[in-house]
Amino acid sequence: MDNVYLLMLIALAVLAVADIVVGVSNDAINFLNSAIGSKAISFRTIMIVASLGIFIGAVFSSGMMEVARKGIFNPGAFYFDEIMIIFMAVIITDILLLDFFNTMGLPTSTTVSIVFNLLGASIVMSLIKIGASETETISNLSNYINSEQALTIISGILLSVVISFSVGAFVQWISRIIFTFQYEQKIKNFGALFGGVALTSITHFIFIKGLKGTPYSDELSGILKTNEFLLVAVAFIILTLFSYIFQKITKKSVLLVVIGVGTFGLALAFSGNDLVNFIGVSMAAYHSYEAWIVSGVDAKVFSMDVLDKKVPAEPILLFIAGGIMVLTLWFSKKAKTVSETEISLSRQLDTHEKFNPNFLSRAIVSMSFGFSSVFNKLLPTVAKEKIEKSFEKKNTVVLSKDQSIEAPAFDVIRASVNLMVSGVLISLATSMKLPLSTTYVTFMVAMGTSLADRAWGRESAVYRVAGVLNVIGGWFMTALIALLASGIVVFLIRWNKEVMIPVLLLLTVLLLIKNFLKHKQLQMKTLDPKKLKKSKSSTVQGIIAESADNIVNVVERTNKISNAIVKGLSSYDTDLLKKSKKGVLKLDSEIEELRDNIFYFIKNLDEKNVRGSNFYITILAYLTDIAQSLDFISKKSFKHVNNQHLKLKFNQIKDIQHIFIEIEKINNDIIEVFSSRKFDRISLVLSQKEIIKEAINTKIDLQVERTRTEESSPKNTTLYFNILLEAKDLTNSIFSLMEEYHQSYKK
Repeated sequence: MDNVYLLMLIALAVLAVADIVVGVSNDAINFLNSAIGSKAISFRTIMIVASLGIFIGAVFSSGMMEVARKGIFNPGAFYFDEIMIIFMAVIITDILLLDFFNTMGLPTSTTVSIVFNLLGASIVMSLIKIGASETETISNLSNYINSEQALTIISGILLSVVISFSVGAFVQWISRIIFTFQYEQKIKNFGALFGGVALTSITHFIFIKGLKGTPYSDELSGILKTNEFLLVAVAFIILTLFSYIFQKITKKSVLLVVIGVGTFGLALAFSGNDLVNFIGVSMAAYHSYEAWIVSGVDAKVFSMDVLDKKVPAEPILLFIAGGIMVLTLWFSKKAKTVSETEISLSRQLDTHEKFNPNFLSRAIVSMSFGFSSVFNKLLPTVAKEKIEKSFEKKNTVVLSKDQSIEAPAFDVIRASVNLMVSGVLISLATSMKLPLSTTYVTFMVAMGTSLADRAWGRESAVYRVAGVLNVIGGWFMTALIALLASGIVVFLIRWNKEVMIPVLLLLTVLLLIKNFLKHKQLQMKTLDPKKLKKSKSSTVQGIIAESADNIVNVVERTNKISNAIVKGLSSYDTDLLKKSKKGVLKLDSEIEELRDNIFYFIKNLDEKNVRGSNFYITILAYLTDIAQSLDFISKKSFKHVNNQHLKLKFNQIKDIQHIFIEIEKINNDIIEVFSSRKFDRISLVLSQKEIIKEAINTKIDLQVERTRTEESSPKNTTLYFNILLEAKDLTNSIFSLMEEYHQSYKK
């Protein structure tokens, strides 16, 4: 029986490593995004600075480990057997929950996750103990649980969201009014002062929050409290002088230093304070096991009062944990996915939006534009002109959505404000013991500065607001899922730990593998080599050549989708028909992307090749018609089979097969012509137009005759005519495409 607890401890140690990986993958967004988004510093430098912050913060984070021991529940109320079950349930649930959010690319709070996992697990264990007792009732739950901590976290979520967003927006708006988007000259004049303010706030943050939990935190906090104003004033003078000297000597903006120091400070704070979320539970389990094994008392009656005592974390374990965190930062692909979400929501330029608008986002945007309109009417004309001048952008080349991804998401002014405001708010909250979540602060500050910088314009606002709402909703879902899931896992392990622990561990491994494969699949979709390509050429001949590849792609997929539809109808296979629907949906979304790119395509054309835009737009129109015809046929076919209507008769299936075989022959000729670039042979393809048209009309006439004499199913007749009539539209679109190409090629 004793071996069970040793195996549980080993499992907890292994799971702690996995928890570090999934935790850092989510938290990396908070200290990397300002530096990465601005691209003011090389990516390698950013990673080195962040790695130093992470490692130093991890090694000196021993004081924070008490949260996992006694922050949520009263350890003396539980026995060793019960506490090990709680810890096992917590870490399993925490890993799966964070990995799920990483796979989806959504940032969440590792603190909220671990706290509500501990809360849910300890509540269920408490209820089990109360249920087994003859003297206790539900009112005794307060003897087991520290409910104030949970309420503190919940209030922290609300405070973080509102305060951080508002302050971030206000400070960025003021900063933009002062520096404008043409900030180079003003940075030379006032950069030293701005750098002094930013560096002072970030340095203050490092000492207040970043070093909290270190062996020197009590001594430092005492000095800071008694001499805070004086120290801040002296730091401001020194750092302002440093900023001035730096700009004079290097001829570079001091904001580069602000971004570097700010990244280091946030990395230090997150590592030092959030490491408990990853290894605190496993370390508490180790100390529990250590105390129990020495006692010689039965696991089911050994009280866990030992966890009430402050036990320093083992330096070697902190050193190893810091190393794992750094490696995760460098190699985690999921960290990049989560990071891309925040950067896309705060990008100044148009980009590929990750979220779809919803009713709430539309309502918020509508109200916001309404308030903005009223506010603008109240402002004096002089003030409006001054504000508008501050927000004027530089005359730059218009970048496409793909090109904007490679460009900086925002400038160094916004990056510095993000880091400065985050540092100030977290420092204030820590010194005043207010429950602000660091994850929520950094994210909402970034969103507030984006709004103030007019990154959320009419072209993107509904998408960006929907994204923010999705992330905020995910935060609350984190708390709810953690609470319920950890409680269920505790119940299952308590029921039969010898059976359920291996089962749950196996399930955890399988789910992690599944999420890994799903994330990889999502990445492959983004990098799909078969995807339709946007035209990058600025000449007519270049556009014709590039469009040829897309035509080959669409025609090949038309054959594939058509074959799936015909096979699905003949074999009455809903899976095949569903697959064809998905294929059409993917094709249509790719064509939609090409249409969305028309604006940037025209902007980047050479003056003498503007006529190529007409050709390109017309080609896209015919490709859209092809996709719409396939969509209609696939939906009607799937609906018929899915509703269990009568199968099409043999002659009907044979007719449809014959028509699509003829269409496939034409498509194969098109593929050969366009792949070999022998455009002079398009006329041979066009010569088949009347043949296929006559074939379809003949089949329609035959069905009319069958309907009058032998057909008995209205549904079959309707489906048959729908398919053939849409096949006629499909071929018309294909031949119209060929005619347009033939004429343009001859010109």
